[in-house]
Amino acid sequence: MNQGTVTAPGEPTVGTAHFRTLFPTTAHGAHTACHAAERWLAAQQERPEPADDDSTATASLLIAELTANAALRGRVRGRGARLALTLTPAGLRIEVTDARGERRPAPPPAADTDGDGESGRGLLLVASLADAWGCEPCPPGGKTVWAECGTVVPRVCGPTG
Repeated sequence: MNQGTVTAPGEPTVGTAHFRTLFPTTAHGAHTACHAAERWLAAQQERPEPADDDSTATASLLIAELTANAALRGRVRGRGARLALTLTPAGLRIEVTDARGERRPAPPPAADTDGDGESGRGLLLVASLADAWGCEPCPPGGKTVWAECGTVVPRVCGPTG
């Protein structure tokens, strides 16, 4: 976990915090990474536990969905995944990188979500909750799926100690 401070000339000091963790592409690995990220977000907001508000719930759902997708669809034997969060006063960027670059995500058409299947709705959830989301290649053969939400803001901005 890294924290830094970015200052633009003539602008007030703005805090930017970073969280990164590697996790195995298993359900347990995704779950553990998700909980570590939630605890980190709570600490950034100077709370002992994750807040019980809409913006924190949205961030938690996005983190859980993206890490679960990496564990389910991004698995390559012997390779893990990475969860990275960037928190600024403008909001939160969530990035999950896995080793399956040939499997680019796309939400299913709305008509496909009416069935009884237990999977296939995750990216619809991401698309509806995130302010923006997308997928980028991550050389040499992986991909990074990202989502942004603009309402999770740290309570303290400025130099970190």
